[in-house]
Amino acid sequence: MTTPHQSKDPLHGVTLEKILTELEAAYGWAELGRRVRIRCFNFEPSIGSSLKFLRRTPWARQEVEALYREHLSRRS
Repeated sequence: MTTPHQSKDPLHGVTLEKILTELEAAYGWAELGRRVRIRCFNFEPSIGSSLKFLRRTPWARQEVEALYREHLSRRS
C-alpha cells in the first residue's frame, strides 16, 4: 500500500549519476553504446562526460531512463 508521499515512478529520487553507474556496472560501456547510440558511451566513455551530455540532451536522457526502467523490471 502506498502512502500519499510515495511515488510509483521508479526514477523518483534516483540521480542520473546512480542510473549511469548501475547501467554501466550491469552492461558495460560497449553494450550501453550499442543500446543507446551516443558518442560519450562509445568513445572514451566516463560517467562525467556522459552526465554532462545527458543533462543537455533530453532525447538521450529519455533513452537512458527507459533502459534503466527496463533494467529494473528485469531485476524484479
